[in-house]
Amino acid sequence: MNLIRTAMLLAFMTALFMGIGLLIGGRGGMMIALLIAIAMNFFSYWNSDRLVLRMYDAQEVDERSAPEYYGIVRDLAANAGLPMPRVYVINNSQPNAFATGRNPQNAAVAASTGLLQALTYDEVAGVMAHELAHVQNRDTLTMTLTATLAGAISMLGNFAFFFSGNRENNNPLGFIGTLAAMIIAPFAAMMVQMAVSRTREYSADRRGAEICGQPLALASALRKIAGAAHQVPNATAERNPATAHMFIINPLSGERMDNLFLTHPATENRIAALEDMAASFSWPSTRTAQPATATRKTRSVPSTGWGRDRSEPPKGPWSR
Repeated sequence: MNLIRTAMLLAFMTALFMGIGLLIGGRGGMMIALLIAIAMNFFSYWNSDRLVLRMYDAQEVDERSAPEYYGIVRDLAANAGLPMPRVYVINNSQPNAFATGRNPQNAAVAASTGLLQALTYDEVAGVMAHELAHVQNRDTLTMTLTATLAGAISMLGNFAFFFSGNRENNNPLGFIGTLAAMIIAPFAAMMVQMAVSRTREYSADRRGAEICGQPLALASALRKIAGAAHQVPNATAERNPATAHMFIINPLSGERMDNLFLTHPATENRIAALEDMAASFSWPSTRTAQPATATRKTRSVPSTGWGRDRSEPPKGPWSR
């Protein structure tokens, strides 16, 4: 079902891309847009995860450089029956995280230094379980491809501005066509991107709570992240808003209520669903990700560590 849904989404985004080409340059523009869309779909399938990680300057870590963080992901992946993903750290003070990759065998998870420093061990486990749930549900391919295509569609719409003054273009609808290319089509791409993300966050919350065995820890993490995310700017996300739906909490400023214009459901609604889940089920302790060092289970990450001084050896968050 996910494969069919992904194919339908990509077909729609490709058609939208072609529509903008038609509005900008007539049939010739539509055919050029089709060729570009085909090339982008192929390229994005194989490379979109690396592009996003590079965009956020994510640094890969291992058991030596970030033992507790890496250990959390390793234990949670085992709980979920998933292959071990690549583990990354983003040197950004905004607490947030995302997952990417075309399938579970080629997945990656990334957490910001702000998240690792602000949350407790159990809360970080809840966040990473949520991201692994996206991997298990195969959301990451759709989310990453949609981010790439939505960004391209918005960029193509901006090109309409430069073509609007050219009397020799083949735009069949004149000013109305240019206006549609500049505003309506990118807006439609944004709506599809947001709708896809919002419907999957609840599912990832629930499955993430099952993986880590602590729905209240995930609820507490969401509360802390939401409280800080819009007070601490994420300049890279602001420059690339098409990637906002990939994060566990919207990294952009302005999230206030649960409606179609937001990339994520209201955090309060997500927390309430997790609290209801915790009250309805009994959670065996064996399902909880076990810390690499038990005495550190309730400690948050020290303020020193990854990214403090690039001239020093990479110690990583939670290093001993």
